[in-house]
Amino acid sequence: MTKALNTALRDALAADDSVVIFGEDVGRLGGVFRVTDGLRDEFGPERVWDSPLAEAGIIGTAVGMAMAGMRPVVEMQFDAFSYPAFEQVVSHVAKMRNRTKGRVELPLVIRIPVAGDIGGVEHHSDSSEAYWCATPGLTVVTPSNSADAYSMLREAIDAQDPVIFMEPKSRYWSKDAIELPVRTESMYCARVVREGTDVTLLAYGPTVRTALETAEAGAQDGLSVEVIDLRSLSPFDDATVTASVRKTGRAAVLHEAAQFGGYGAEVAARVTERSFFHLAAPVLRITGFDIPFPSPKLEEFHLPTPTRILDALETWEWEL
Repeated sequence: MTKALNTALRDALAADDSVVIFGEDVGRLGGVFRVTDGLRDEFGPERVWDSPLAEAGIIGTAVGMAMAGMRPVVEMQFDAFSYPAFEQVVSHVAKMRNRTKGRVELPLVIRIPVAGDIGGVEHHSDSSEAYWCATPGLTVVTPSNSADAYSMLREAIDAQDPVIFMEPKSRYWSKDAIELPVRTESMYCARVVREGTDVTLLAYGPTVRTALETAEAGAQDGLSVEVIDLRSLSPFDDATVTASVRKTGRAAVLHEAAQFGGYGAEVAARVTERSFFHLAAPVLRITGFDIPFPSPKLEEFHLPTPTRILDALETWEWEL
């Protein structure tokens, strides 16, 4: 996935002189996760450069550049490092088009490495999607595989509105046999990645692989699991999700973030509102616990696993 993201950035820089990349350590170092490796050498320090350690300054600068017709792609080095820039994102990035009655567009991409399962600690393994999705004016997307990583990032950079592009850190080193460049479905669309008839598992980013592993384990006991990769968290693809849930009659949503007030609550509400009379059981949320992200030695107990997901499905009191 890292290579796919790197290639997407390289191709975007080559295709459009208005695209620039900056953030903490994205230049000489090539990023903490090497997503921007080699780009400064290839395109020069006027197109790819290291910013000061000041997230609010990074976003504020990017807002001004986007207002002036450039296409900045900025990186928040880790998910929780983005919080010092929260006011800039909420007050300016998300509201500029509305504030100017559509006269000022903001083609800006904010790349954020997110979530856990890398042996990091708090501030390095956060899941902040609920904050961004609760902010009107932002598009929030997250790829789960290399092909989507390339295609969705290219589409995000081409967009005329700001995009929060959440990259699952634990999947940076996942490998797929693909040929770049590649274009997949629109980044605004969810995708059924495994067909099933008994239950719909709704996942995104790092939990898509977990959902697929759960489906494989469930199949050994005769459980047919349909897995949907949401891809776009905001806006939400109600049509794809509704069609699946009405077919299976049961749904569960997975995420690493805490459950209380988490993104899964919105998903469960939308599914219930649209498919109540098709549901055989309440919509489940299988998530991280309501605690700050734990130490590396404990994160395996915090994150959703196939075993924990299958145990949760059994609470519906049906025979698998």
